[in-house]
Amino acid sequence: MRRDGGCFVNNRGSSQDSVKVHDTLLNDAPRCLYPESALPAVPTPSLTHDITVEVAVIGAGYTGLSAALHIAERDRVVALLEKREPGWGAAGRNGGQVNAGLKHDPAIVERDLGPVFGRRILKLSGEAPDFVFSLITRLGIDCEAQRGGSLRAAYTTKQVDRLHAYVNQWRRYGAEVDLWEAAQVANATGTSRYVAAAYDRRGGSVNPLSFARGIARAAIRAGCTIYGSTPATGLTREGSGWRIATPGGVVRAEKVIIATDGYSDDLWPGLRKSIVPLFSAMIATEPLTCEIADTILPGREVVYEGGNIAVYFRRDNANRLLMGGRGCQRRTNTHADYEHLVRYAERLWPQLARVEWTHWWNGQFALTPNFYPRFHAPAPNLFIVLGYSGRGLALGAAMGAPLASLALGTPLKEFVLPVTPVRAIPLHRLWPIGVTAGVLRGRLLDRLGH
Repeated sequence: MRRDGGCFVNNRGSSQDSVKVHDTLLNDAPRCLYPESALPAVPTPSLTHDITVEVAVIGAGYTGLSAALHIAERDRVVALLEKREPGWGAAGRNGGQVNAGLKHDPAIVERDLGPVFGRRILKLSGEAPDFVFSLITRLGIDCEAQRGGSLRAAYTTKQVDRLHAYVNQWRRYGAEVDLWEAAQVANATGTSRYVAAAYDRRGGSVNPLSFARGIARAAIRAGCTIYGSTPATGLTREGSGWRIATPGGVVRAEKVIIATDGYSDDLWPGLRKSIVPLFSAMIATEPLTCEIADTILPGREVVYEGGNIAVYFRRDNANRLLMGGRGCQRRTNTHADYEHLVRYAERLWPQLARVEWTHWWNGQFALTPNFYPRFHAPAPNLFIVLGYSGRGLALGAAMGAPLASLALGTPLKEFVLPVTPVRAIPLHRLWPIGVTAGVLRGRLLDRLGH
């Protein structure tokens, strides 16, 4: 890896170039690829006065942005408060994979959540890639959208058994999912590592930060006001509505949506301790030569492994290889903390040994104990969704639409998820130790073929 590498502000033009934009993600993660390759940041001045709105949304990741957009498109008064800038959190740091479904297979989801909510969330998560790509088309977002499908790859026979169940269950829901044998997977990926894969036509990829910034720009066009560098520091009841304190002013709202996922704090009691803010690591190569690029993901499918430890990868429009997976559980820009991903990539494709890895970064997403997203309504006219457990790009964006409907009057019982109480995870302060132990256990199971 290059020790002096870094990212530079994208110099592509913008209709709002006259407004100076301070890209806080660039400063926070100087070796992250996306501030260099994404659309320019949308100007979002901080709040400097008191305002009154119908709905206030806290958190400008995919869910918050999508909810605010869909509320504004219904000609309702909505404000979005963001501690830094739209897409600063997981939305601007993830692997860019647009995948269908949840962590668990459909039969397990129905068993765990029941026939009503299980089927609702399966429908939403299964159709989430369609939602994303339709939204991109409708809003005209330039975000390197590709729809080459997703591969859930297996490298042990135990994993192949699980793939059969995955394929058969999704087919019963009408999804176009096929089981590929080893030779077909090798042709698609350029490595002989995998013994089989489930190919899902619904999947694809985007530049995730461009996608977030594109939704933000569309939300503003629709009438939403986005306040950046505006953390919500207090949330209290005021009559039948809510009072949100910020450093620059007070927001009074009839209804409030909290969509802060892995960056949730203590704004609402117990919320921060109800999830594990898991760090995921990413690395990216320099643009590959045509000679090498033709041997790695020639069909531009996105790939995620079906093992016990998450590894995922794709190629972008500049022919960079992007790979993600578990890393150290703290913020780090030190290249040595990402070497395990480099070694694994070179194991899959030895030709990468002469390629430079120019970008490396990490970020947090919210993991729940059962890997399902959570929906809380702990007080009247307050709605909280978080905990996508690594499936936040497609599902988080899609969740914004029913969440907007909920804020505008749809009954709680008609939402896609059941209402659950906010419950702190026992011994939450020890989560880094628990995650590290879980990673070690997962690596052992993978070596044993489980």
